[in-house]
Amino acid sequence: MTARDFTERDIHMALDGELPAEERAAYELWLEANPDMKARSQRFATDLAALQNSVAGVLTEPVPERFERLLSGEKQPRSDAPPRWRMAAAAAIFVAGGLGGYLLGISGWGSIDAAASQLAEGAIAAHTLYAAEKLHVVEVGADQKDHLVGWLSKRVGVKLVAPDLTAQGFELVGGRLLPAESKAAAQFMYQDHTGNRVSLYIISDATTKETGFRLLEEGGTRSLYWLDDGYGCAVTGTLPQEALMTIANSAYRQLLDGMKG
Repeated sequence: MTARDFTERDIHMALDGELPAEERAAYELWLEANPDMKARSQRFATDLAALQNSVAGVLTEPVPERFERLLSGEKQPRSDAPPRWRMAAAAAIFVAGGLGGYLLGISGWGSIDAAASQLAEGAIAAHTLYAAEKLHVVEVGADQKDHLVGWLSKRVGVKLVAPDLTAQGFELVGGRLLPAESKAAAQFMYQDHTGNRVSLYIISDATTKETGFRLLEEGGTRSLYWLDDGYGCAVTGTLPQEALMTIANSAYRQLLDGMKG
């Protein structure tokens, strides 16, 4: 029987313990025949171990009953209380899972669906294209912030805010409207004092599915993304994962508060 072609997805499956045992030998031969993929596998494994060690204490804490019910599929009423446990659980689940394609849930492993994957891929493509621009980084500048937010909210179909990321060292440059399959997407671009840029890419998502933070990395650009409460958002840039997580935490809270307001 001819061995199938392996891809980066199989690297994540192997690291997550999901690669079928009967394919393991062929997979190891594929790694040896593809040094670049072997190096990528080693890097992913190192990153995963470092992230797991950094939150080892959090991962052993008891899980609130609300999240156990949520993972079992039981619908929960939304609360107006600050989402501290929700964010903590999302962060813990994110760092416990494999990088770039898989999530370790509290009660098992789960693969990322197509909608979430397309969100991250679109965010990376848009960031790569526009973050490199010198004169036309955005369509509407930060000096017209109110107009920008109102326009993008109307076109995307979600009540948006442009999160304040000054505490993380980033100032709003502006934003633009982008196509996203059959939808519209909003992109907010931010820049720090060194000229490094991060972007928020937001779409409407009518599903009731909620996810923790998930990470996709392509060519040195990382996108930390999630689905929640009728929208999907991806925070994208070339920052280290820890810095991107800090920005994503702040953006998540502000987007949620803005939608409630």
